[in-house]
Amino acid sequence: MSFLGIIFLEVIVPILILLLIGAILQRKFNFELKALSNLVTYCFMPAAVFMNIYKTDIDFQVLLEIIGYLLIFSFCLMIVSLLISKVLKLDKGEAGVFNNSVVLMNSGNYGIPVSQLIFQGNPLGISIQIIMVVFQNIITFTYGLYNLVSATKSGLDILRALLLLPIIHAMIFGGLLNAFHIPIPKFLLIPMNQLSNAFIAVALILLGAQLAKIQFRTMINKLIVMSSIGRLIISPCIALMLIYIMGLDGVVAQSLFIASSFPTSRNSATLALEYDVYPEVAAQTVLFTTILSSITVTLVVYLSSILFVY
Repeated sequence: MSFLGIIFLEVIVPILILLLIGAILQRKFNFELKALSNLVTYCFMPAAVFMNIYKTDIDFQVLLEIIGYLLIFSFCLMIVSLLISKVLKLDKGEAGVFNNSVVLMNSGNYGIPVSQLIFQGNPLGISIQIIMVVFQNIITFTYGLYNLVSATKSGLDILRALLLLPIIHAMIFGGLLNAFHIPIPKFLLIPMNQLSNAFIAVALILLGAQLAKIQFRTMINKLIVMSSIGRLIISPCIALMLIYIMGLDGVVAQSLFIASSFPTSRNSATLALEYDVYPEVAAQTVLFTTILSSITVTLVVYLSSILFVY
């Protein structure tokens, strides 16, 4: 079997199996997804974030490089999506949904499990993805929210929402214990490890259940097609260009390149539904980019293994 086939079989297929399990269970039992989402957001994900940050040593210079890259990368995506929306002559609502679909990526319950499968022996790769999750949450509750409802929430409300995110607390706490080399008692470490290890399966099953709730439409409009191209093709191309320009290499370059190829964030559909801005288009974009990402992510993982050796 080719190396590309091995990547698809060992990284993407396990993800697809868990997504399918989630979709089947949702169809059969009709779970209360809000409760499951809270379980992941307030329990499993913070535990995974905490343990990975606690176990990883990140050089301050590397951290600055990652943050600098993320700022430039996100700005480039914003400019490109804005230009495309102008060319397509989208109305304000369509442009908001399109811009969010390109800029906001599923770094949480898709990105972290993928990174955990790829970088099993290298915690730095997973920690970079965690930084990506925090950064994406900030972008979601600022830029993403502004695109749809710029007049409905104040800056203070947005800041409050960010400060309430448990992954922010987990990241800070894990970083402090790591920096000061403070050991965790075994009776606390064991349940934290168990919660962290459970995150991959629970997060992907939840994502599958959420995708099962999206109504599939056979008619795909230009907005969904261009969103998929922007998120899955243009985004990795921009990332690769920036990585070479900034001189990044090794696991940092590999992790950032792979992260750029993840599908559209489910939060983009959640925001569109909450404020009634083309919610069906936003939801179908999440569904289509997630399905298509099984191909594109495989190719990007394969390319990253060739281009960046660590």
